Amino acid sequence: MAEKHNIPDQKIEYTVVRRKIKYPRLEFKTGRLLVVLPEQQKSPDEVIEKHKDWIHEKSKLIQIALENSKQKKLMDRSEDDFKHLAKSITKNYADESNFPLNHVYFRKMNSKWGSCSKKKNMTLNTLMKYLPKKVIEYIIFHELIHLKEKRHNQHFWKAISEKFPDYEEKEKDLLIYWFLIQNKQN
Repeated sequence: MAEKHNIPDQKIEYTVVRRKIKYPRLEFKTGRLLVVLPEQQKSPDEVIEKHKDWIHEKSKLIQIALENSKQKKLMDRSEDDFKHLAKSITKNYADESNFPLNHVYFRKMNSKWGSCSKKKNMTLNTLMKYLPKKVIEYIIFHELIHLKEKRHNQHFWKAISEKFPDYEEKEKDLLIYWFLIQNKQN
């Protein structure tokens, strides 16, 4: 059920769901606030109040991304064309930088562009088919770096910046494209 809650200077609409979890959490995966509560927790008020500053900041970032998405265009690429392109980019980067990659998988993902497993496999979100080639290259390189550096720490961002000095802009673009694609699907 959708409920409204006031957060400083904003009315934030949110949805509450209850799951078999131990701790509550907040998500903005689709651009709308989702409050996930343990089944026994009655009200979301305490969680929202505790994290209102985070909600406010995240909401502002999303509003900016949504506004900026009006200047971006999605690619009209088939899933097969995307997979061929992604495999080619991945092979080039893996060979060039000696990344220990085993296999590339593809599936639609609800909250991220890609991931790497402990078994040195990469999974890419098929929604990337809508992205420009330069953004796809960035995501793939980002995921390949995770094969060597698991966390987004100083070493990780240093490795990213060597190939993509404009990585902060690329990260903003990823958010913009994420919401542009979400709006296209709704």
